[in-house]
Amino acid sequence: MDLRNIAIIAHVDHGKTTLVDELLKQSGAFRENQAVAERAMDSNDIERERGITILAKCTSVEWKGARINIVDTPGHADFGGEVERILSMVDGVCLLVDAAEGPMPQTKFVTSKALALGLRPIVVLNKVDKPDAEPDRALNEVFDLFANLGANDEQLDFPHLYASGRSGWADTELDGPRQDLSALFDLIVRHVPAPAQIARRAEPFRMLATTLSADPFIGRILTGRVESGTLKTGETIKALSRTGERLEQFRVSKILAFRGLSQAPIDVAEAGDIVTLAGMSKATVADTLCALEVDTALPAQPIDPPTISVTFGINDSPLAGRDGSKVQSRVIRERLMKEAELNVAIRVADTPSGDAFEVSGRGELQMGVLIENMRREGFELSISRPRVIFREEDGQRMEPIEEVIIDVDDEYTGAVIDKLTGQRKGDLVEMKPAGVGKTRIVAHVPSRGLIGYHGEFLTDTRGTGVLNRIFHAWAPYKGSIQGRRVGVLISMENGTSVAYALWNLEERGRLFIGPQEAVYEGMIIGEHSRDNDLEVNPLKGKKLTNIRASGTDEAVRLTPPVRMSLEEAIAYIDDDELVEVTPKIVRMRKRHLDPHERKRQARSGD
Repeated sequence: MDLRNIAIIAHVDHGKTTLVDELLKQSGAFRENQAVAERAMDSNDIERERGITILAKCTSVEWKGARINIVDTPGHADFGGEVERILSMVDGVCLLVDAAEGPMPQTKFVTSKALALGLRPIVVLNKVDKPDAEPDRALNEVFDLFANLGANDEQLDFPHLYASGRSGWADTELDGPRQDLSALFDLIVRHVPAPAQIARRAEPFRMLATTLSADPFIGRILTGRVESGTLKTGETIKALSRTGERLEQFRVSKILAFRGLSQAPIDVAEAGDIVTLAGMSKATVADTLCALEVDTALPAQPIDPPTISVTFGINDSPLAGRDGSKVQSRVIRERLMKEAELNVAIRVADTPSGDAFEVSGRGELQMGVLIENMRREGFELSISRPRVIFREEDGQRMEPIEEVIIDVDDEYTGAVIDKLTGQRKGDLVEMKPAGVGKTRIVAHVPSRGLIGYHGEFLTDTRGTGVLNRIFHAWAPYKGSIQGRRVGVLISMENGTSVAYALWNLEERGRLFIGPQEAVYEGMIIGEHSRDNDLEVNPLKGKKLTNIRASGTDEAVRLTPPVRMSLEEAIAYIDDDELVEVTPKIVRMRKRHLDPHERKRQARSGD
């Protein structure tokens, strides 16, 4: 059967997974009466809840005698470790661009990787049926993006289609028949070359492992594209590391190929196809699986280094162990090591204390997803504020700089530019109109300055601004950046909060808790209206007497508390604070200090 391998890349929420749904339906991958969930490729609970693709996944469709292997790639740069490896398995890319928004930062990130590998793109202008769509402008911006990323003449001569993934149509002309996706299927078969590996089927078997996962029944499994030769179930092969070192020799217990949304066992894997192998115990991502007579490893794509680190520790608060079942440091370490093995973009290191672990990764979103997965599995953790990873170059301290693209109403541009360039040491790169009453701001800002900024940004823009960010480059250290500018309200007692006490504390600032909630000494229960920390008593009840007076029966009316999400809490805390994460609740607290020292800090405002 004729074979094509293609990856679909797009910015977050540009309709990539919805388009794959329609490709599967129209290719006949589903039965007529088959119940299929919306966004079928988003198999992870968090992916469905947040509407983002976290794990790269493969599927396969048949069209007019050709099998098309489609790879759905993550749209967020924090999960770029997946993208870099997955693009080495395909021969072409389909770039999906929102006709209203145009190419966005995550589009730029993944596209730069694809163009560097020499892949020829197909551009699909999606959501052209939206009232604010401007497909011609978006197409010009895509061409400019390709030129800026150093695309060659062949890549710049890209074909394009107009489409609506949700409605299930794609046409070569904007005012086409709008019936189905046959134009996209035909263009993929015509434009994407067949795998060059097909010509190497007579050579010894070689395959580069690109994704690693585990199956409860068959154990460790590796997915990749067969670079040469053929492989039958039951044959013995070996694994070589990136440097050519022999890791293990094993018998292939199962070969799986993608058929629709599921994987089906096959007897023979042939060069050019994307398959999954089982039977290994040590081999991992970027290793070469090959015949016994092969001695050289395949070149593997390097992975960009992590840019932030977070300390994961045991939950040692007075309320520890009430919600979760996994609280020991040994169990937390095992889980983190398993994550680091499956996700090459994450690194885990022990700390001198032994009960905390330094986890390094790409960004706050990646860390937030890891923590969310762990809390759903029953873990209790204490999480530190994210810290940027610096590096030395020629004796100079370098820090990561991110490119920030902001779409905001004109009236809020002054506040946003002041925060980014004045307080957070950023450089304004570009500022241009982005529609009626909107401005697009492009700035290069240190990663340190963006930790905790998103909440401030939403407040400054009254929730109307859209912020996207992506790693840009390493640059010399830009000096100190002031952290959070307000103090916090800290509980000085253990017990259950009382409505009357919280009512009296409202004039001190915003509260994070409501009445009848468990609190303990050192727990952060609110934000102080001034710049110093303040110890307060949320347990103080109303004094009862047998004397009635005017005003004594006044009703207590509380303002609803501010409830922070996991990512918001991690970004909010300061260096001397921790986030306590359990399966049921997210709290913030001060690190354990001597009581006298903590009172001295609260008085002095340190």
